[in-house]
Amino acid sequence: VQLQASGGGSVQAGGSLRLSCAASGRTFSRYVMGWFRQAPGKKREFVAAIDWSGVTYYATPVKGRFTISRNNTNDTVYLQMSSLEPEDTAIYYCIRSLRIATIGGNEDDYWGQGTLVTISS
Repeated sequence: VQLQASGGGSVQAGGSLRLSCAASGRTFSRYVMGWFRQAPGKKREFVAAIDWSGVTYYATPVKGRFTISRNNTNDTVYLQMSSLEPEDTAIYYCIRSLRIATIGGNEDDYWGQGTLVTISS
């Protein structure tokens, strides 16, 4: 299994970015897919997740600004980020999980490499 994240970069506050995470494997549609982020000096935190049926979950700080979606045909999950703030600066990690309730805390969760998002004021 591989999770290949892309789309990070540097933008000014108020701007937008779209992250992508392409997954290898034949059972992508079975999994919950999500995004976490880790800012400098802080713990990794949940950002958003989407289950196999398309139900979405968001952390409070990003609700209304970020949208997670998935394409089960090309095995990719996306994170559209708008109205970006300097506080959104972090490395963003894609995750594959079988359990939405405990995503990020399961031994069988699979993490992709991170992609850096930098927001300047």
